[in-house]
Amino acid sequence: MKTHPKFERTLVIVKPDGIQRGLIGEVIKRYEQVGLKLVAMKMLVPTAEMVEKHYTLDPEWRVKTGLKTIKGYTDKGLKPPHDDPVKITGILLKRLVNYLTAGPVLAMVWQGAHAVEIVRKITGGTEPLASADVGTIRGDFALDSYRMSDGDSRSVRNIVHASGSVKEADDEISHWFKEGELFDYRLSIEKIIYDSELDGII
Repeated sequence: MKTHPKFERTLVIVKPDGIQRGLIGEVIKRYEQVGLKLVAMKMLVPTAEMVEKHYTLDPEWRVKTGLKTIKGYTDKGLKPPHDDPVKITGILLKRLVNYLTAGPVLAMVWQGAHAVEIVRKITGGTEPLASADVGTIRGDFALDSYRMSDGDSRSVRNIVHASGSVKEADDEISHWFKEGELFDYRLSIEKIIYDSELDGII
């Protein structure tokens, strides 16, 4: 079993708004520049069932996300759309399905040391307005907010999805890709990034 951090993998999905705005190259460039390796990629229009399954791979997603959403509203002094976390995520899930089935998405698997955390850092916080710093993908290329998306009864448009944990990444990769669609190969830069000795430079 490959246990070195360089073998960690994570899922990234360029969402329909990212594709429509011509940001595929920019998204890929940012992950490549940090030293991550692209090991799988495909474009597709997901079905409603595929999107719903993606968000409910974790059986606790509905409750956890609902509670987090309620807290987000109350922290801002706002009234949440419902007090029941499961009913809130029912609303969210319907909006997410509408969002991700609106057009093609680009699903990718990135590999490298601490891939999940590195990709999340480069991607930025979920809400472009409040939690995505300048310099991140969402901070630089999105201007949406929960306030605006809630007012329009839709999901927040934030360019990409990135797995939140190693376990989540493993589950999501298995959901979007078959075994034979993932490539195991070596990039020349991996010697510089990972090898113990920098032999052969001069």
